[in-house]
Amino acid sequence: MDFFDNDIYHVPNTCTECGGELVYKGVGEYRCEQCKAVVYDDYGKVRLYVEQHPGATIAETEAATGVPHKVIRQLLREERLEVAAGSRTFLSCRACGVQIRSGEFCPQCAAKQPPKSEDPRRKNMKKDMMGVGMNDISGQEGAKRFTRDKL
Repeated sequence: MDFFDNDIYHVPNTCTECGGELVYKGVGEYRCEQCKAVVYDDYGKVRLYVEQHPGATIAETEAATGVPHKVIRQLLREERLEVAAGSRTFLSCRACGVQIRSGEFCPQCAAKQPPKSEDPRRKNMKKDMMGVGMNDISGQEGAKRFTRDKL
């Protein structure tokens, strides 16, 4: 799961009240520029519910918010949410199986993991963002590189 897979969290684009443009305000919350209505993506719905109902289980959260169990577990694995302290339910470390509250690995196994390689899509995106004419700019420092054709 990464930046390119936003649609799994049902990120809203337009206001459900008036059809206006939504502006991201943070932590899964979006506000309409026209009518000021507040809309939440899946993360925002789950976060809000868990804040109002501490210790809620995944099943309770799924029933109340409509966010699928799989998405809630993904939010836990991404460390965007954490299993409440004192809960009977935990995640398991993917390497050793010890109980953890969020993420994929316990601290000991995380230290042993090789650094994540960069996503090839992001690597290509960085290369593509270099711009036109960036290959050989030696000797052109401060010089005008582009001219506008006269009409």
